[in-house]
Amino acid sequence: MNDYEKLAERLFPDITMTPEQYEEKYPARPLPEGARVTRFAPSPTGFLHIGNLFTAYVNKLTAENTNGVFFLRIEDTDKKREVEDGVSGILAGLRAFDVEPDEGVLGFEFEQGEYGPYQQSNRCDIYQSFAKELVQKGLAYPCFCSEGALNDIRAEQELQAVNKGYYGDWAVCRKLTAEELLEAVETGKPYVLRLRSTGDENRRIIFEDMIKGKIEMPQDIMDVVLLKTDGIPPYHFAHAVDDHLMRTTHIIRSDEWIASVPLHIALFKACGFKVPKYAHVSPLMKEDVGGKRKLSKRKDPEAAVSFFVEQGFPKTSMLEYLLTLINSNFEDWRKGSPTAPQSAFPFNLKKMSASGALFDMVKLNDVSKNVISVMTAAEVYEQMVAWAKDYDAQLYTLFSGNPDYATAIMDIDRDNKNPRKDIAKWSEIREYVAYLYDELYTPCFDLPENILPGDAADILKTYKDVLNVEDDKDTWFGKIKDMCAGLGYTPNVKEFKQTPEKFKGHVGDISAVIRIALTSRRNTPDLHSIIRLLGVKKVHQRMEDAIQYYEAQ
Repeated sequence: MNDYEKLAERLFPDITMTPEQYEEKYPARPLPEGARVTRFAPSPTGFLHIGNLFTAYVNKLTAENTNGVFFLRIEDTDKKREVEDGVSGILAGLRAFDVEPDEGVLGFEFEQGEYGPYQQSNRCDIYQSFAKELVQKGLAYPCFCSEGALNDIRAEQELQAVNKGYYGDWAVCRKLTAEELLEAVETGKPYVLRLRSTGDENRRIIFEDMIKGKIEMPQDIMDVVLLKTDGIPPYHFAHAVDDHLMRTTHIIRSDEWIASVPLHIALFKACGFKVPKYAHVSPLMKEDVGGKRKLSKRKDPEAAVSFFVEQGFPKTSMLEYLLTLINSNFEDWRKGSPTAPQSAFPFNLKKMSASGALFDMVKLNDVSKNVISVMTAAEVYEQMVAWAKDYDAQLYTLFSGNPDYATAIMDIDRDNKNPRKDIAKWSEIREYVAYLYDELYTPCFDLPENILPGDAADILKTYKDVLNVEDDKDTWFGKIKDMCAGLGYTPNVKEFKQTPEKFKGHVGDISAVIRIALTSRRNTPDLHSIIRLLGVKKVHQRMEDAIQYYEAQ
């Protein structure tokens, strides 16, 4: 046993599993050729950002489109920054919009898959096994420098105007022999374990980013920390070990990690791992004062995935909109395939924009209106009730108390070739249906300027006499047209436009008065359907209230 092997045994006396045994425990995945294995690996240090959901969805699409695997790993080695229910929040955000992993952390203390544990805090023995082998090979060493000593090194580097960090001649403990390192360990001095970098500051690396293209950067020369004093690894080393053993083929993550690629490649190579493919996703941007900036956790409520859940955007709408940001050809594809499922879209990682996509709430609303407009009434009812149960107790009570009535409301104008596009999110439905529920309805009988209160009262009195809620639509509208002559209106809109001086108005004005009396709105879905839903008793009562209001003017 050589000195480095002795040092490794002293540093890791309880580590008995070898890297070779872990390689056997986590073999290559039995997947078809070309299948990609991707992961979403967040830290539970705050709410799930919409940019994180975006990146997770790209990972999921990459795996799905190649018959691969998408897994969720929780990187929770930094316990000081971890927030309560952080993991639950991540899972809830992914689940809300159907970006669920095939394996990994799937619930509270629940994992699924053959490559776990999927929480880094439960993988310390694995990291230490690989760290032990690096020590045995002389590729890692304990560093005993105190924080004060490191500060002194940085201060001197600043004076000399050289790169800051622990490397080369600045790496004091790197110069110690294995025997000297072992002696220092025996004294009980606290230490971190560092990589013995083989990087050359005069050499560069080139790697092909699947989104950004070819990137050239200096080699990493830092003797980075592999294990902290508590034996827990920082992100970089843990990521290399995890992505190797979990057989990740494509690391798709935020482009803020591009600067770390040289280090990560160095770690993969030091451990003898195959370097995976990299794809770095640009951040989601927002227009601000004539320019663009990143969506901010502090400034923008829409930065949080929970915002979209609380607002009630359907999961299909969110994914449809995210696809427009992910691949620029999605919208053309959708025009040519209006009824195709999203899964049929030929997603291509290489067609992602190398610059930040603009997250536009106006466009999201438009996309969502289109999505909701082609849902069946039953689908709208089901999703609406599920949302209202958590976010609008009164509306939930009203809808769930009479499902047939609520579904009939949602069915108005839904079978048209050009269905209405009034609703972008479930939180808008309260206002959309308010006039159809007495509990939500607030009367407002304000008329257009061209209709006098007295004329409005006469219209409603006449309509009361001919009202029959069982009339079909043609009979119903025929009666309204028949009312016109006796009230001084014309049933022909074109005739009114040609000789407006002969009439008080046209048939559309009569319909408008009835609409306002029954709904307090000038624009609603099909009035005939609304009348049938309200029923004769409620229609008569609302018309009587409106008549009294107009007669008092």
